[in-house]
Amino acid sequence: MGLSAGVSPGPLFALIVSQSVRHGAREGMKVAIVPALTDVPIILASTFLLSRIGDFKPALGAVSVAGALLLCMLAYESFRSAPPGLEVAADEPHSVRKGVLVNILSPHPYLFWVTVGAPMILKGWAKGPSFALAFVLGLYLCLVCSQLVLAQVAARSRRLLNGKGYVRLMRLLGVFLAAFALMLLRDGLGLLGLL
Repeated sequence: MGLSAGVSPGPLFALIVSQSVRHGAREGMKVAIVPALTDVPIILASTFLLSRIGDFKPALGAVSVAGALLLCMLAYESFRSAPPGLEVAADEPHSVRKGVLVNILSPHPYLFWVTVGAPMILKGWAKGPSFALAFVLGLYLCLVCSQLVLAQVAARSRRLLNGKGYVRLMRLLGVFLAAFALMLLRDGLGLLGLL
């Protein structure tokens, strides 16, 4: 999920590419680490809210089904992805500030953590705190590392992002997202007593 989020076109993706092309890999890398900072309050709030309704299996089931639908939508977008455009304009760097604003104002982190991430944390926590921690750390390791690589690639060559390789990678990630969606749907339907 982290790898898919890291290379999926969206506002943060566009900003990483834009900053890297305009100002070099270092500025793009600054944007790439922003989610690891700005998502902490979202993760805590989402997990807290869902843990309060954790005794209500139907509520968790509904949230899991909503998460499955979100992942299906993201998988569909991955399958339809075309190489991103790289038109950029010149301006001053302020990469971290721009990245924080883009990430905070984007609905994607909120939707992901409420519908997918927090239920996964709670499921992991039920097995032990190390499982929940491993999920979050693994997700952000893949997310941030893929975005750091993206910044390097964007800074070095615009051509690499416009090839068939990007489209193939996005389709492969779409398959992974669809598989995660099916797993989450199975869990949700089970919690709702429909499976």
